Amino acid sequence: MKPIRVLAILEASTITGPAKNLLDFARIAREERFDPRVEVSIAVFTRAGDSGVFLDAAAAAGIAVHSIPERARFDRSVLARLRLLAGDLTPDILQTHAVKSHFLLRASGLHGSLPWIAFHHGYTWPDLRAQVYNQLDRWSLRAARRVVTVSIPFREELSQRGVPRERITVLHNAIDPSWAAGARESGGALRAELGIAADRKIVLIVGRLSREKDHLTLLDAIASIRAQGTIVPHLLMVGEGPERPRIEERIRTLNLAAHVTMTGQALSAQPYYGIADAAVLSSRSEGSPNALLEAMAARVPVVATAVGGVPEMVTDRETALLVSPGDREGIARALSAALTDRGMAESLRSLAHRLVEDRYSPERRARALCGIYGELLVCS
Repeated sequence: MKPIRVLAILEASTITGPAKNLLDFARIAREERFDPRVEVSIAVFTRAGDSGVFLDAAAAAGIAVHSIPERARFDRSVLARLRLLAGDLTPDILQTHAVKSHFLLRASGLHGSLPWIAFHHGYTWPDLRAQVYNQLDRWSLRAARRVVTVSIPFREELSQRGVPRERITVLHNAIDPSWAAGARESGGALRAELGIAADRKIVLIVGRLSREKDHLTLLDAIASIRAQGTIVPHLLMVGEGPERPRIEERIRTLNLAAHVTMTGQALSAQPYYGIADAAVLSSRSEGSPNALLEAMAARVPVVATAVGGVPEMVTDRETALLVSPGDREGIARALSAALTDRGMAESLRSLAHRLVEDRYSPERRARALCGIYGELLVCS
């Protein structure tokens, strides 16, 4: 059977969660076991000085990537380049990832001649320009033939923004269950490199340093655990973002400098899960968090706020410990339990990893997406 040709459009220089999921899907879907196969080409907006990490990863996976140069964050000349690229590649389906790509595709007019799937990953609000794109997204997404989002609350939000409910599909993210295999083997060396004592329990948080991740409440919780005196955890923050100055100020205020390590942006968080005793998501907003799936795949017990798609993905006291957003003492209690109750920690590790194998494998997600593509073409 003739393969389905997909042109995926996004802005990516590093390996973000959406970018990683796209690369995994493109690699899996082209295999012969899917009928029909899906052949993915990727178009990426690039500017001078951008990191080449994403382009290198795509090339290593044998995935065709087309660069669309732009002079600024919104360069109107990219609209003509998008139209030319679509004309050259003649895809069966167009798909976009995140608000900028949604807007540019609708503005290009390509959705009038080709089926369009928009992947909605949620919103962040780092600056005024991003806020404008977010507001424009309600206009963009109304024209998409199908919108794939990552949680039920996001589906409700999109419906309220005017996207027809029957066009919205909820599909969680995915991860290879063996993603972190072998990560603990080099744990001693990494601890030494970071200057964390061998007997110190490590709490890991992975994600962008942005306001919705609520690192400040997590720092308050770490200070609360310290004040109780039964355990002194070390907090390891992996990620970078605009909240760094506020986070650093809170660390100073709470006198936690000796108990927190900020690594900055990392090519992969995998090694850090190898030394973690517990992982935490303190977010006030989430979709289908890759950090949650990473911890589950790495067999690290998770404490997470019950926001967004998190309660859809895990069950409290079975595959994670769930707390209310902004609840400093709730986070402190849950982390203390995960770090001191060995029986509970082992149960969380085992059941969470089994859940990843059963429900959140990349193959399962790829099969669901292939089904969506087939439905879209039949209905076109």
